[in-house]
Amino acid sequence: MGIIVWCVLFAIVIFIAFVATRMAAQNKEDGLHDTGLAIIEFGRAFPNEAIRQLQTTENGQAVFVRLHDNKAGFMRNMSRHFACHLIEPGRVRVVGSETGRGLVIDFLDAPYHNGDFEFASAKEASEVSLWLLGNYIAEPDKDLPPGNISAANKQ
Repeated sequence: MGIIVWCVLFAIVIFIAFVATRMAAQNKEDGLHDTGLAIIEFGRAFPNEAIRQLQTTENGQAVFVRLHDNKAGFMRNMSRHFACHLIEPGRVRVVGSETGRGLVIDFLDAPYHNGDFEFASAKEASEVSLWLLGNYIAEPDKDLPPGNISAANKQ
C-alpha cells in the first residue's frame, strides 16, 4: 500500500514539473513577432494614431512603429503586458551598435526602455533610425530662417 502512495505522489510531482516547464517555454516563445498582435496592442494604447509601418527586433521583444504623420512609437514585451509609448521629437538618442545590425537607443522620457535593439539586417536598423531621425527634430526647428535660401530653392 505504501509503495502505491509513493508512486502516485511521484507521478503527480512529475506531472506538475512537466506542466511548469511547458508554461515557462511558452512564455519564453511569446513575443511581438506577430505584427497583428502588435497593431492591436498599439491601437488599443493609442486609438487616434494611424500606423504606417512596423519593424520588429530580431528577438521579437520590441516593435518600432512609424505613424501616419511621421511620428514614431515604440512597443516592448514586458512578459505579462506590452508597454507602448509615443516618442516625442527630440526626446531620444540613437547610436549604431557594434554589430551594424542594431541601434543603441536612449529614451529620455522612458529610461527603463533604454537598450540595444538588434534587427535581422542592417537595412531594417537603418530604416528605424530614419524614422527616429525624422522624429528627432521638433516641428518648429524644421523651418529655415527667412533670410536663408537653400540651393534647392534658388532658381
